[in-house]
Amino acid sequence: MAKNETLAALKIIPLGGLHEIGKNTCVFEYDDEIILLDAGLAFPTDGMHGVNIVLPDMTYVRENRHKIKGMIVTHGHEDHIGGIAFHLKQFEIPVIYGPRLALAMLEGKLEEAGVRDRTELRTVLPRDMVRIGKNFLVEYIRNTHSIADSFTVAIHTPLGVLIHTGDFKIDHTPVDGEHFDLQRLAEHGEKGVLCLMSDSTNSEVPGFTPSERSVYPNLDRVFSQATGRLFVTTFASSVHRINMVLQLAQKYKRVVTVVGRSMLNLIAHARNLGYINCDDNLLQPLHSVRNQPDENVLILTTGSQGEPMSAMTRIANQEHPHIRIRQGDTVVFSANPIPGNTIAVVTVIDKLMMQGANVVYGRDKGIHVSGHGCQEDQKLMIALTRPKFFLPVHGEHRMLVKHSQTAQSMGIPAENMVIIQNGNIVELTEESISVAGKVPSGLELVDTSGSGMVSAKVLQERQRMAEEGIVTIATAIDWNGKLMAKPEIHLRGVVTSIERSLVQKWVQQRIEEILSVRWSEFTRSFDGGENQEVDWGGLQQCLERELARSLRKELHCQPSVTLLMQIPDEPPVKVSDGRRRRTRTAAQVAS
Repeated sequence: MAKNETLAALKIIPLGGLHEIGKNTCVFEYDDEIILLDAGLAFPTDGMHGVNIVLPDMTYVRENRHKIKGMIVTHGHEDHIGGIAFHLKQFEIPVIYGPRLALAMLEGKLEEAGVRDRTELRTVLPRDMVRIGKNFLVEYIRNTHSIADSFTVAIHTPLGVLIHTGDFKIDHTPVDGEHFDLQRLAEHGEKGVLCLMSDSTNSEVPGFTPSERSVYPNLDRVFSQATGRLFVTTFASSVHRINMVLQLAQKYKRVVTVVGRSMLNLIAHARNLGYINCDDNLLQPLHSVRNQPDENVLILTTGSQGEPMSAMTRIANQEHPHIRIRQGDTVVFSANPIPGNTIAVVTVIDKLMMQGANVVYGRDKGIHVSGHGCQEDQKLMIALTRPKFFLPVHGEHRMLVKHSQTAQSMGIPAENMVIIQNGNIVELTEESISVAGKVPSGLELVDTSGSGMVSAKVLQERQRMAEEGIVTIATAIDWNGKLMAKPEIHLRGVVTSIERSLVQKWVQQRIEEILSVRWSEFTRSFDGGENQEVDWGGLQQCLERELARSLRKELHCQPSVTLLMQIPDEPPVKVSDGRRRRTRTAAQVAS
């Protein structure tokens, strides 16, 4: 390349994971090539009625699917791989590279979704380098996190090296003995790192994040004091924590039964890959532990975040078909609530306590540590990589701001970093970093049926029905624009002191008024008045709109209003030879 030839800018476009926790998804684009880094999901908020999964808006990726050369997966958490199966239904990804545990979990998801044939899965090991397209060479660097087999990546581009930390903390005594490859980070820092993209989750917390191993003695103390059955709930993906629980169960001679599909799947994959080691007879099916003394039983469950359908929540609600809490049971919450889940978690804890359980929970008990680095971990990452430019990622806005302040305290100039939102286009050159526009961003909501996306309009309707109720009106209208019978009114979830008979009277009067004034707008006569055509669809929309406006005024609330309109058969029409024939309505013609 000639000295005066200018390299194209590298585009970095995060579609999820900024100003939020979850659905981490990022696009890297150079010339006509795109690679994706992770594709996660988030879980719905209380107002997302009927929504099962929340995904980032992937419009930009769909529109540029011809540029996709592959995907990098950093680790196996749902907020990093949970969206891949949904995306593969819309566009193909030629190849997905990732750790063994993450891809083992992903393969099952793809097969279940019927999209396994739309990509190729290739596993990587520490320090493996993979070529993706012409412009990207990706190096996998072992890191430490709350799930086994987690990686930071160094992305080699024509402009230089980008380090994306993935989710990380710096654990000097990892449970599985797989240490953070700090040496390799330092080597990249010595050679020169163009840009560091770093996990901001705990940027507000001073100090270092404690080692996962620090949880063991505290769990050991709880196990030693438990006299009845012992329940432990934690994140299903916390392989290291689960491994410690199984070790302690073996130490205290408790058989373990696992309740919760996601945890069962992860334990199976982790055992196959050697990340969990235990005797085969330690794990027993639920029905076989019923005959065991209470002090010899440990039940490992999902539901540490109060998820409505999780095993622990169903147990707390006394809805689980096989498990009931008994006086003397000990329940351990080895996880802290994710922001937004606190109310759900404390509700479950209250219900368990009311049924006689001793519940062990809270940060002061030392039975959980974060998988994300605090300020000193983040400083060490910056010190090792010594980046020219800095881009805080993975966190809410205040976390990104705080992380950028930490980076400035480490000597990175403020003009060499940007704080961005999902959808921002970051343009990176050898000499500058800037925001150069925006692509569509937002949410794509998957219905509980899993069969399709929930539009914003549908979500608004569900929200209105949940907050204000629904009014259903059934009416029948003849060919002369007259009511054939009194309308039927059904109110569901509508709070009002007005009698139903009075509401019915209002509705009938309003329908008659509208028909008398506006019937002619929706009818047309032809053949000298022998035939008549009625726009029943237009009439129904008009009636529904006007009735909604009137009811909301009379009821002093905003219910959703649905009109069911019965229309008559087509009228017989005489012709000159005395036979009868029928005409078609406009609605029937349209259909």
